[in-house]
Amino acid sequence: MKNQEIRRAAVASSVKLWRIADALGITDSSFSRKLRKELPQEEKEKIFSIIQQLAKEVM
Repeated sequence: MKNQEIRRAAVASSVKLWRIADALGITDSSFSRKLRKELPQEEKEKIFSIIQQLAKEVM
């Protein structure tokens, strides 16, 4: 499965994928389709940043 590090980071931070999609301004189905192919490093870093921000909100 592609983008495992993004999926693992989201689970470890208790952040749902739909919340990441919302922060990106796309639908959760679009985000799920996007994750099917390996993302460029720049886009991954943006998503990791979003996960960190959302994780702070959860706590």
